[in-house]
Amino acid sequence: MRNILLATILLLSTISYAFNIEGVGNRTFIDNDGDTLYIFENNAEFRSNIGIVDWYRLPDTIAPFSSGTDYLYPEHGQGYAVKINGQWQCFWAFEYDSLRAQVDRVDVQQSCTQTTLLIQGLVPAIQYTDWSRREQSVTRLCRVSYMDAMWGEDSWVDSLVVVDRELTNSIVVDASPVHTNYIITDLLAQELSLSDSIVTDTYQPMAIKVHPLAIVTTRGKEGDRSNEVERPTEPDNLVRRSAPLDVEFVANGLNADYYEWKIYKGTEPILTRGEAQHRYKFTDPGNYRVVLWANNSSDCEIDSVEFEVSVSESMLTVPNLFTPNEDGQNDEFRVVYRSIKEFHIWVYNRWGKLVYKSDDPAKGWDGNINGRPAAAGAYYYVIRALGTDAETEYMSKPAYTKKIKKQELPLGVYQLSGDINLLR
Repeated sequence: MRNILLATILLLSTISYAFNIEGVGNRTFIDNDGDTLYIFENNAEFRSNIGIVDWYRLPDTIAPFSSGTDYLYPEHGQGYAVKINGQWQCFWAFEYDSLRAQVDRVDVQQSCTQTTLLIQGLVPAIQYTDWSRREQSVTRLCRVSYMDAMWGEDSWVDSLVVVDRELTNSIVVDASPVHTNYIITDLLAQELSLSDSIVTDTYQPMAIKVHPLAIVTTRGKEGDRSNEVERPTEPDNLVRRSAPLDVEFVANGLNADYYEWKIYKGTEPILTRGEAQHRYKFTDPGNYRVVLWANNSSDCEIDSVEFEVSVSESMLTVPNLFTPNEDGQNDEFRVVYRSIKEFHIWVYNRWGKLVYKSDDPAKGWDGNINGRPAAAGAYYYVIRALGTDAETEYMSKPAYTKKIKKQELPLGVYQLSGDINLLR
């Protein structure tokens, strides 16, 4: 049974004419830079909806090929024209059976970055001679489907990849790191609602993927008041953070067998580790690069996946007053600090009695003595602290507990004392 389908052919003028195109089975069309190419499933037929016309066979437009009829049975690959009100309408006919790829087999060649599907057989081209007697060709497209992997919330998940490529004897797609077959579908067949796909065997993957993470050990909860400047509060933020900065590096490799992490301070390598994941504590201030390299038994590799890590120099400042009136502002006597690894504070009243001490710079005096509010007035504090940037030789000695003139203090060594005023 013949299906009657409507197609519109645009004229060079402002007038357009509609033609009913009858074909046994289905048909689709391609607009190739203004040339209209009809592809029929089989048994192509053109029919005019304006009655009897003269049909010309391109490129000859001098004498009609067929006259006095409203239909024409075209030949495969042949172009035709009709002249209406002085305007030429040109169109070409193709039968899909003559364009169907004749496939003996498909060889799959893999590399670390791409997969090449080699079709052994004939892939017919769509070629024709246009109105001006020039040879033209049409790019045939196919759709390639295969399985890949994408990173989900916390793991790799299977992901279907669908890409359009030119249908030739050699089709190139990105390499996949998972076991997969490849399905090649001729888009002409798909448009004609024909089932005409090529399915390859399933192949062992070569490619590697990694999704490296740098997970920072946070201090305190997000939104907490804290007197530590630039404290790490977000597990994936490595930009300018107070030390010690404890970071777990995870490669999250797929189809990888070997790993190497290198940590550089500036341009100098300071550490190499060969695990898929490892933990490192950054203490010295400065800028670091963490580079991941991965490899597998197929000799595929991924190199130069980098993280930038910035560690702040130490800092310690002391306020001169606090107001423990429970208004949520400045209620404790707390230092402001950054990159401090060792800390001691003692607070005395005016008679030299110890009223508060702590080894934690994140904690502060709440203005109470033995659970009761201390009197307003001046108190005296003594602070001895070491920053993470203090020299190792100096930190190994107890000398920092001794009185040293301020101008003689080495880098990262803090000896502070003075008055703190308690106001109520």
